[in-house]
Amino acid sequence: MVERFVLPSNQPESLSALVTALRQDARGQESVLVASDESRIELPDDLVAVLRDVATALSQGFAVRVAPQHTTLTTSQAADVLGISRPTLVRLLEQGEIPFDKPGLHRRVRLADVLTYQERARRARSAGLDEMVRHSEEAGVYDIDEGATTARSTPEQGHK
Repeated sequence: MVERFVLPSNQPESLSALVTALRQDARGQESVLVASDESRIELPDDLVAVLRDVATALSQGFAVRVAPQHTTLTTSQAADVLGISRPTLVRLLEQGEIPFDKPGLHRRVRLADVLTYQERARRARSAGLDEMVRHSEEAGVYDIDEGATTARSTPEQGHK
């Protein structure tokens, strides 16, 4: 299997029935694939979730990249998954943020560990933003006097 990109159709709304059906299946109902010979194959929950995510993205006009991943990644592959540079990933590995093995000269990282770090980092960023908003609200940064007006200058007026 090779990596491939799936582009949205010219009518992405045509997937809305599929998205709806896949969302309903997420409520504990079994999902099956009916083959051309009428045989029925039960789909695992993880596969249904992936199909739902792909159908949702395509129905919203997004392209989707489908790429097989080994469960063990090189540092370059792990950096790509996280959307960071390889040197940044190596620094995270050396700091103990993500576990790794070094069977020879090269580090190897488990995909599960990379995804765990990604989720942990996402939650930390979200908590940090929530804390910043809370502090700003307490400091009155978002308070605007009722009678106050805000005016923006037009390009012709220049900045005041």
